[in-house]
Amino acid sequence: MADKKGTKQIAENRAARHEYFVLDSYEAGIELFGTEVKSLRNGNVNLKDSWCDIKDGEIFVKQMHISPYEKGNIFNRDPMRDRRLLMHKNEILRLYADIK
Repeated sequence: MADKKGTKQIAENRAARHEYFVLDSYEAGIELFGTEVKSLRNGNVNLKDSWCDIKDGEIFVKQMHISPYEKGNIFNRDPMRDRRLLMHKNEILRLYADIK
């Protein structure tokens, strides 16, 4: 779904579209650290069993696995840590209202 010029889609959860009926989709940024970005560019990400949760007006992706960067060092983070998604506040509030 990389339809914008100069963008590259790194991962897609095809199983989610197969197992569930997708009503709506959103585009969001993700807050990452340096070695996570390098690992992601190498395609070392697994979205299987990942999900999002809204807490205190912020949305987080949980159980997303980004493998540690093989050339990294002490700066590698926990591969399964929660990562904040960057979305507009009104989109997050709309999602929160839909799940409540």
